[in-house]
Amino acid sequence: MKKTIILTLSSYLLTIGIASAQVIPNFSFGVKGGLNYSNFPSNGIFNNSNRAGYLAGVWARVGGLGLNFQPELYVTGKNINVKADNTSVENKAKFTSIDVPLLVGGKIGAFGLGGRFYGGPVFSFTVNKDQSIGDAVSDATALRYKNANYGVQVGAGLDISALSIDLRYEGGLNKIAYGNDNSHTRVSVFSLALAYKLFSL
Repeated sequence: MKKTIILTLSSYLLTIGIASAQVIPNFSFGVKGGLNYSNFPSNGIFNNSNRAGYLAGVWARVGGLGLNFQPELYVTGKNINVKADNTSVENKAKFTSIDVPLLVGGKIGAFGLGGRFYGGPVFSFTVNKDQSIGDAVSDATALRYKNANYGVQVGAGLDISALSIDLRYEGGLNKIAYGNDNSHTRVSVFSLALAYKLFSL
């Protein structure tokens, strides 16, 4: 009888703990960094081979009832090797941008360990010779969407206490120009990042 009561009480407390972790609204903020692999398709003028790039920035998360909204802001370097069809010379090309994903997702698990899944749009503000990183960050924080390239991100992650491992795919929605004004293509990006939660409320 005593074991039954203890088992029932333990199950009840566990249920309350899981429900509280999912229902109570919370806010978290942290940093992240990782590697990406860009798929920049050949466009009939250039043959491209892909190279690893990087990402580094910050994220925030607010949510409750098992759902959350996660905006992020980070610098991304997308790298490729570019070779024109009529030459054997290969050049390294680097595309730097300030990326702003606006993700909606959910989590399963409790007590600091769980799986996470999410998806949503991403806005990329290009950094180039005409626009500095500061200008791109200004466009991003002001959400000047007319100056952005658009994409969609989907992914999943694993939370282990304050650490998170994220695996993500990004597909471009609009074609961006490169090579010359008449050459356009959509970019796909796979990324693997490590995130660290600095604090939560």
